Amino acid sequence: MTTDPIADYLTRVRNAIAANHRIVEIPASNIKREITKVLHDQGFIQNYKFVDDDKQGIIKIALKYNPTTKESAIVKLERISKPGLRKYAGAENLPKVINGLGVAILSTSKGVITDKQARREHIGGEVLCYVY
Repeated sequence: MTTDPIADYLTRVRNAIAANHRIVEIPASNIKREITKVLHDQGFIQNYKFVDDDKQGIIKIALKYNPTTKESAIVKLERISKPGLRKYAGAENLPKVINGLGVAILSTSKGVITDKQARREHIGGEVLCYVY
């Protein structure tokens, strides 16, 4: 059991990118499924599949690379809110990642969404991570 499953998720993706893997498998949870959906919607990953073969299930993520330069679509994944120190942002002071080029993923009362969606809906929440 890990104390921070979201950090484990981000680390597995980071390590797979560093090793130039095409697919990474991650133990599933509801929050990880939602983060995966947001990453796919924002174009950071190519595809994903939820496999419910055992008790917990597995998330298979197909990573996205540039075909000419072989660089990953994800440059950096950074965990913000940690179990020891939670980071929350109100609707008025939501973070902008690289002046709007990156994405902050938030856990809100409306589910796991990006900072841009939270601004549109005028809601705040826990800042889970930055992706760019």
